[in-house]
Amino acid sequence: MDKLIVLDANSESIKYLCNRDKRLAKVISMVGSISYRVHSDPYSFLIHEIIEQMLSLKAGQKIYERFEKSCGGNITPDAVDKLTNDEIKSIGTASSKVRSIRCITNAVVNKELFFNKFELMSDMEVVKELIKYYGIGMWTAKMFLIFVLDRNDVLPFEDVAFLQSYRWMYKTDDCTKVSVENRCKKWKPYSSIAARYLYRALDSGLTQNEFHLFK
Repeated sequence: MDKLIVLDANSESIKYLCNRDKRLAKVISMVGSISYRVHSDPYSFLIHEIIEQMLSLKAGQKIYERFEKSCGGNITPDAVDKLTNDEIKSIGTASSKVRSIRCITNAVVNKELFFNKFELMSDMEVVKELIKYYGIGMWTAKMFLIFVLDRNDVLPFEDVAFLQSYRWMYKTDDCTKVSVENRCKKWKPYSSIAARYLYRALDSGLTQNEFHLFK
């Protein structure tokens, strides 16, 4: 079973973030304690991210479910390796994504890509390794760092969902890389945890109402 992580008011990271950023502290108080499971299957996670890139959540989930069915209910390198490119494309995904899925699958099957070595690598080393493969960019690599490796200090400024909550909390339309990095540098070394709270605020519908710091 995937590792369960619980964050609450007594967590060192939460105390730190609340002391560093009053707006984030308000969001944390609104969301409350959170728990999450770290993904234990890095291969299927990457395939999931590749399939759902640039798609709505509903559309991406539907295509991923079709792919699971094509693989006999379990997306593994061996199962995907047995599928033809046409069979992968028939689930409703683009040719470029088929190429990316094939690229990652071949690397694993041919023992060129070993996920277990990532545990001992720095964040940048992991990113450099992943983006060598077609279809894997900074966004996918950062999602991997946060949700598979549970790295605590990743700022996903490329992510649309993160930026939606960021704009809401800070009441700004300036989402340039420089601006986000400057404003969020006070979160270090817990940027990923701050991001998790912004994701949770979005998922729970909090961002549908105007943010008020003192209300």
